[in-house]
Amino acid sequence: MTNPDIVIIGSGIGGATIASGLVGSGASILMLERGEPLPATPHARDTRSIFVDGHYRPKEMWREAGGAAFNPGNYYYVGGNSKFYGAVLIRYRKEDFAAMEHFGGVSPAWPFSYDEFEPWYSKAEQLFRVRGTLGEDPTEPFHSIPYAFKPVPDEAPIARARAELKGLGLHPASLPLGVDIDTWLKEGRTGWDAFPNTGQGKMDAQTAPLAAALKDSNIRLETGCYVEYLEAAPDCKTIAAIHYRQNGELKKVAPKLVILSAGAVNSAVILLRSPSSDGKGLANRSDQVGRNFMNHNSSAMLAIDPRRRNDAVYQKTLMLNDYYLSDGKGGKPLGNVQLLGKIDGNMLKANVKRVPKFALDYMAGHAVDWYLMCEDLPDPESRIMVDGKDIVMQWRRSNMQSLDGLTKVMREHFRACGYPIVLSRPFDKRTPSHQCGTIKMGDDPATAPLDPFCRAFDHQNLFVVDGSFLPNSAAVNPALSIAAQALRVADHIRKVELAA
Repeated sequence: MTNPDIVIIGSGIGGATIASGLVGSGASILMLERGEPLPATPHARDTRSIFVDGHYRPKEMWREAGGAAFNPGNYYYVGGNSKFYGAVLIRYRKEDFAAMEHFGGVSPAWPFSYDEFEPWYSKAEQLFRVRGTLGEDPTEPFHSIPYAFKPVPDEAPIARARAELKGLGLHPASLPLGVDIDTWLKEGRTGWDAFPNTGQGKMDAQTAPLAAALKDSNIRLETGCYVEYLEAAPDCKTIAAIHYRQNGELKKVAPKLVILSAGAVNSAVILLRSPSSDGKGLANRSDQVGRNFMNHNSSAMLAIDPRRRNDAVYQKTLMLNDYYLSDGKGGKPLGNVQLLGKIDGNMLKANVKRVPKFALDYMAGHAVDWYLMCEDLPDPESRIMVDGKDIVMQWRRSNMQSLDGLTKVMREHFRACGYPIVLSRPFDKRTPSHQCGTIKMGDDPATAPLDPFCRAFDHQNLFVVDGSFLPNSAAVNPALSIAAQALRVADHIRKVELAA
């Protein structure tokens, strides 16, 4: 496979899923992944190793615009960040595809409707073997195909929490999850949220779509491949070659089609550092590459009752969308509430270093742990930039009033449910809370780098398929939306590009 038909850069949700959508196409496909397979070691279920010692964190530093360096929470393994994700595979709500007014401004519309996109949501749910149920959540959009598997069951303390929230007149619903709970627990009795998946219990990019893709002998994965830049053809209308480094050796490959799926930050970085006549990088006639960076505004909230222990092992089975479309009083949207995986003292110690471990163990043992997530709105000045070899993040948070409002209303609800202590803490830039938006799709090449099929307006053989294409962040986990668009783009490539 000297010069394959297609090269896919990255094996995360976008890259792996589009590869699975091209199975049987007859095209020769090379996947370039900068990481290696995640090894199965005792660290994988050791909360101290993961959360305190940072065993899996990347060995790189990014900079804030202004100079301060920080260690990002992005992961470089086969399967990408999905190896550590919470396996929540939830659809954007139908309303998220239209422009929506928020406290911090307007969330823009997608270039197509939910109804047009829905079939690929159903295909993605089948591919990732999503477990869920319909009829519990009043914001749930139309499904043409019901979930194939029943939801992951609530443990006793969570069943009690569900009943408590229902008692307040709210609508707690089962999270749609890509988790085979029996297999996961056989491999170790922990939660899966933020834990590396070294087995088959979690349906991530590697265990679901990549496993399907690699059954096709025309699809090959190469690891340890760090893409340095793309080379444009002399007329700049196409990408002529990909330059990457593997085991210290600089290599070059010249496919017919390039699919960039390195993640919202690194896909933008690859384009920005690729040589161009105007010095702005490739696919950047609109000057929007790297701009409109979004990362959900989110907080952890611990509802603590010292009188009752929470002995749940995995916990993460509930969500609440009563405040997704409004603040409950006819006002603007707040966001989504869902359970975190069950925390322990080590997880708390990673963020609260001065408190003794025994006190943190006690707190964790009596807490139900929640994740509050609100929409971050696109802003051209919220952006990813490059400075030499450095990645520079200028994240300008927006719409924080929604997070403040959701925090306030949920604190009141949990106290009404009998939890006298309710603590919350926002997540910071070290946590990749669903990074997106840096190479957005749209209808106008003057304002968006990508068309609605994620093809670059500037280079006819370049597609970008990962969280970067999202025009808005909504207020739910984006993995299923990325996977669904990857399947949609794969269908387009089969019908249009490969049929030509």
